[in-house]
Amino acid sequence: MCDTCGCEDGINPVRIRRPGEPEQEHHHDPDHTHNHDHPHSHGHHHDPDHTHSHGHHHDHSHDHSPHSSEKRLIRVEEDILGKNNLLAARNRGYFEAKGVVALNLMSSPGSGKTTLLERTIEALKEKRPVAVIEGDQQTLNDAERIHKTGAPVVQVNTGKGCHLDADMIRQAMDQLEVQQDSILFIENVGNLVCPSLFELGEKNRIVIISVTEGDDKPLKYPTMFEHAHICVINKTDLLPYVDFDMEQVKKHAHSVNPKLQILELSARTGEGMEAWMAWLLDLKP
Repeated sequence: MCDTCGCEDGINPVRIRRPGEPEQEHHHDPDHTHNHDHPHSHGHHHDPDHTHSHGHHHDHSHDHSPHSSEKRLIRVEEDILGKNNLLAARNRGYFEAKGVVALNLMSSPGSGKTTLLERTIEALKEKRPVAVIEGDQQTLNDAERIHKTGAPVVQVNTGKGCHLDADMIRQAMDQLEVQQDSILFIENVGNLVCPSLFELGEKNRIVIISVTEGDDKPLKYPTMFEHAHICVINKTDLLPYVDFDMEQVKKHAHSVNPKLQILELSARTGEGMEAWMAWLLDLKP
């Protein structure tokens, strides 16, 4: 999990930014030098023939069994997820109090999440207020695209982090203007592994795949599909040009999660968007 990949090491920089805000970078003057003088005056000399005898015993009775590292990994995962789930519950309470429906959009990179969001926001105008939290490791690119639709949006840059977590959502909400009874779209970092483990306080989880990715995704990433409420299969306009079996991917998905609802659409052409929009407009806080 993230104890292995390093994004939970406590030093990963997270930035919450709005479109149009300049990058805040620290530049060093090439002529500027840092002098760190560390004079060491110990006042004693070491005899090369002198040996140190500390007179104490080190007990090395550590558990080096094959299961010890596994136990530690499980304990670390429990600590990380337990803290996150507590914050997620607080986020959920806040959303419920404001009548906000929060949706966690998860996918691998290139599935068309942002394009689907752009289309969705345009279709929801005059029907329901929306707001967006964009998650990505670097850049404001996605947030700037959403900003052009007129929807309130903030970008969460996770640095080395491979997913959003509940505290990042809390920080983002401090800078996001969300109307009562809005739909809040949270576009997670492109990754089909870690985002599935971290609750954000969302009401529904949506996994998005595209026909260009292959029809074995539910079997390769079962945890993602097991915890999702909706699976959107995007880029159906490309079906004639790719080797993708729609019935097979549905079969795989339902073998992992029999209750998973599956929608087929093309965000680019608009084909199939009606079912997606009907599902969104039927959502209640």
